Amino acid sequence: MKRNDYEGFLLFNYEVHYIIRFSLLIPIFVDIMKFTCYFLKKRFLLLLIALGIGSVLYANNELKLLTDSLRSVIDEKHVYVQKKEERINRIKCMLKSPGLTLEGEYRINLRLYNEYKKFHIDSAIHYVDRNIEISRQLNRPYFTNQSSLHLSLLYSMCGRFREAEIILKSIKTSELPRDLLINYYQTYSSFWGHYSISVANNLYGKRQAAYQDSLFALIDHTSWDYRMSQASYYIWRDTLKSKEIYKELLEIEEVGTPNYAMITHSYSRLCHHQKKYDEEKKYLMLSAIADTRNATRENASLQSLALIAYDEQNLADAFKFTQSAIDDVISSGIHFRAIEIYKFNSIINTAYQAEQARSRSHLTTFLISTSIILFLLVLLVLFIYIQMKKTLKIKQALAQSNEELLRLNNKLNSMNSQLNDTNNQLCEINSIKEYYIAEFFDVCFSYIHKMEKYQNMLYKIAINKYYDELIKKLKSSALIDEELGALYTRFDKVFLGLYPTFVSDFNALLKDEEKIILKPDALLNRELRIYALLRLGITDSGKIANFLRCSTSTVYNYRTKMRNKAAVDRDEFENEIMKISSTQEI
Repeated sequence: MKRNDYEGFLLFNYEVHYIIRFSLLIPIFVDIMKFTCYFLKKRFLLLLIALGIGSVLYANNELKLLTDSLRSVIDEKHVYVQKKEERINRIKCMLKSPGLTLEGEYRINLRLYNEYKKFHIDSAIHYVDRNIEISRQLNRPYFTNQSSLHLSLLYSMCGRFREAEIILKSIKTSELPRDLLINYYQTYSSFWGHYSISVANNLYGKRQAAYQDSLFALIDHTSWDYRMSQASYYIWRDTLKSKEIYKELLEIEEVGTPNYAMITHSYSRLCHHQKKYDEEKKYLMLSAIADTRNATRENASLQSLALIAYDEQNLADAFKFTQSAIDDVISSGIHFRAIEIYKFNSIINTAYQAEQARSRSHLTTFLISTSIILFLLVLLVLFIYIQMKKTLKIKQALAQSNEELLRLNNKLNSMNSQLNDTNNQLCEINSIKEYYIAEFFDVCFSYIHKMEKYQNMLYKIAINKYYDELIKKLKSSALIDEELGALYTRFDKVFLGLYPTFVSDFNALLKDEEKIILKPDALLNRELRIYALLRLGITDSGKIANFLRCSTSTVYNYRTKMRNKAAVDRDEFENEIMKISSTQEI
């Protein structure tokens, strides 16, 4: 095999190997892509669901707000009617203007006709009749034909269809100018529309459509009337085109105007045709609110909302809307919708009354149940109150018992404290006694030893017959004084051994200028010894005097003198002396 062939073979093998390895990875890549697509689809689906839920919640909230607004507007309908009447009265005042011409009166009456047309039919007819008289007086065929068309429209609205048709047939269309001819076809179209609603026959709706076709041929294609008629025409033929026209009209029309009410009402028909029932309700409410605010009593939207509310079993709103619509029919005299509204009013009223009866029954049951529960609650409260009073009495008794126990405990603690003090004092006294007994025996043995030595000395003197020296020894008090001094010194040492801080504690009870200053070699003086004996429990002045070899009056004077020098209460001075503690362990 040649070198080039060999290299080509190796290269081929390498490429085949690479392709095989890559082919093995393809299923893995496919699985990854599938998982990614599945994940993205899932996320997208969740996003769509979230958006759908959000839009539904928003729509429901919007409908609720509009429903609340409509209820409020209906409740305040008398306010808007009053404003309408005030505006009409201001126009009527213009008829009283001095120098008013017949043509001027005609134009004022024309304004009153437009105000009363959908508010009070009879008043509108009155001013149209007056305009017909004026037009004949002025010999103005234009005014006559215009007023006749107005009168025909009013007759068809209040249900006088025969009279309305007679007027329309009496008008010669060939003599009408373009604007009145347009008005003629509009009036005829409205006539058949009102008639079809009154008799509930769609056949007459086709005649209405025929006059609308004639109207389309004459009317300005840029006018509002043409655009409205065009949008209504396309509802059943081209919904997208109809929707586009309605959206354009809603953008240019101010919210709340009579035209806005007509646009929203017509648009609701398109929504119903598209089965967008929430949107249908929305635009019907917008239309009904606008009509009510403008005191327009030809409120077809309110009737439609009443039927929708009834279908949704919202009988309270259905009844409210129906009653408002009937009130409009009665007040305005616009009767072409009367048959329709009276027909379903009885159904709604019956259902509403039944619902009210059920509500009253439920309310009665609820009130009875509530009364029983309240009665039981009152009994429970009384029982709890009685138990609480008993518990309170028990608590008060326990509190008194606790107070008594606390008092007794405090008394017992005080007695225990006193007993402890007494025990401590007894322990201290016993210790002192033990200590002093030991010292007493030591002193006794010492004195016996000294007396034995002194006796031997006197015996030797007596044997040797040194009688003068013997008499001299017997008469001398030096021994007694020496022994007394030794006794006092020993007493001082023993006492200070038991109470090492006695002198300083004693001085602390005296005034600064009266503090006792001892001689350098002295441990105690007579005053301190008196109170040292007192501290040891020897309170008898006679016994103290015997120990100190002085008179009782001297001891008494010393005690009185020291009480007068005390920094504390003189009556408590000796008690404070007794509180000086022993810090020496025995």
